[in-house]
Amino acid sequence: MSRTVRRKAYVYCVHDGRLLVFSHPDFPPSEVGIQVPGGSIRDGEDPEVAALRELIEETGRDSFRIVRLVGQATYDISPYRPEIQERVFFLARTTDELPERWTAHEHHDGEAPPTALAFFWIPLSAAHVLQAGQGALIGALGDEEANAA
Repeated sequence: MSRTVRRKAYVYCVHDGRLLVFSHPDFPPSEVGIQVPGGSIRDGEDPEVAALRELIEETGRDSFRIVRLVGQATYDISPYRPEIQERVFFLARTTDELPERWTAHEHHDGEAPPTALAFFWIPLSAAHVLQAGQGALIGALGDEEANAA
């Protein structure tokens, strides 16, 4: 079976030792799980630019800044689909106070209706709940990030 290679950018947005995550309220948790913001890197797009774009698009908010590159990882998403993901992870911070919970709607080209995303914060120590290997580089944030405000 041939596997497509896709470049992805993911964001660990951290505030007060907590990580911004989302779920898909319209889908069973066993299918999509808890995730961090992120998505495909467009052809010719800088991964950091892609990470910030995806964070803004998915959250519906623009009060973020990328702090630094966290690292890179490869993930085989099979058997969900025949795809290898080359992932780049970034640390971000919010520049404004964000609510504890909110719902945003992600719009995909040609897809209707938009997908509802329910955002909330979890302790960094609970990042093991992230789906599909998205928590793989949480440890690279270090204790300073876990305790930073």
